[in-house]
Amino acid sequence: MRLPEGRRIVVALAAVLAVAAAAAVVHRVLAPAEVSTTARSAYPPVATPPVGVIGRLPVAPLVIDGRLRVYVGSRQVYADQPVDGKHRVTPFWSYRRWPATLDGVLADGTTVVSSWSDGVLVALDARTGRVAWRADRPEPAEVPKPRRTYASTVWDPAGLHVARADGRAVLVAAGAGQLDGYDLADGRRLWRVDRERGCIGAAGTTATGEVLGLDACDGPETVEFRDAATGAVRTRWRPPGSPDELVVTPVGCRSGHSGCRGLRISGPGDGMGRGWLVGPGEPVAAPALDGADAELDGERVVGTSTGVVTGRSARTGEELWRRADLGPVRIIAVEPGRVHLLTEQRDLVTLDPATGAERSRFAMNIGHDGVGWVPGRAYAAGGYLAVERVRERATADDDDQAYFLMAEPVLLAAT
Repeated sequence: MRLPEGRRIVVALAAVLAVAAAAAVVHRVLAPAEVSTTARSAYPPVATPPVGVIGRLPVAPLVIDGRLRVYVGSRQVYADQPVDGKHRVTPFWSYRRWPATLDGVLADGTTVVSSWSDGVLVALDARTGRVAWRADRPEPAEVPKPRRTYASTVWDPAGLHVARADGRAVLVAAGAGQLDGYDLADGRRLWRVDRERGCIGAAGTTATGEVLGLDACDGPETVEFRDAATGAVRTRWRPPGSPDELVVTPVGCRSGHSGCRGLRISGPGDGMGRGWLVGPGEPVAAPALDGADAELDGERVVGTSTGVVTGRSARTGEELWRRADLGPVRIIAVEPGRVHLLTEQRDLVTLDPATGAERSRFAMNIGHDGVGWVPGRAYAAGGYLAVERVRERATADDDDQAYFLMAEPVLLAAT
């Protein structure tokens, strides 16, 4: 049956409008987008929680300014408050991007910098959640998929570090064969180093304002120290008797791998390493830092290799103090002025690295969760400590359900 001419026009117009509406919906859903939901209440005051376990969380937090907790998802950075809340609550502010995914997040003071898979850096003001600046970053290197706590994304962000140099905070972003330095205050790029893909990188920054990295562009791998303000190489160095390939682990850091006072160097698969202090000029040997069971605070090394906890001078190895009353312990995190140890009974013991004096001790348990777990990744800042709880028989190949103890595997404590 043939429709009248007028009816055919109406049907055709309706079809065109339907297609246009569908296209608009698809565009709105799939087109690149940015959604920023800023804070609607005042910046919270500094919290003073009692010593002990505060609560449990499904994802890893960053503690900001003693006031907020910042978390991430695959495409979101968000904050909640109060910092000592027992559970994660409604976001204080939130920032989302689509379709890019998060590679890493770094916090310094009240600035939260996020690195995205499409090569964009976005800095947020933690006090409000507002975007402070955006910048292009080096092509990101491949980042392993994080587990559902996103601990690797926020506690060990790939290729993101901060240094203090020439009176400013400098953000260092490393990518595939490229290093960039930015003024953290406004995102202005200060310098760029562009080399062959995969032959340079940044392992961290030093307390004296240098970018610590490896150069494998010509010959055996060499440790480089670059001026964080200009990107210029200050020192090139290879430890005596080292193999062609090096593994560099910063230690004694102010936060993450930023503002570090030492490093440990080993060969691939070595797992031990030799310790060195870093500062102006070439690194200085620090035998007390040798091995993976020693940590650095300033120029004091806290170690557990002898079955007791000791504090030693990093330069001379002289024993400064000894604690033989703690039993078998494991150092799980260090922050300036605090070293956090976990006992076999899952007590968290926090010591003063200068004297060995006990700052706090309590059971890392909440409710009826129990202590049948082993520590995964851990983080400490401003007197707070967070640790992943991993099943005792879990392996790295297990999926998240089999790997983590429960749906809220992260414990947050005040020390």
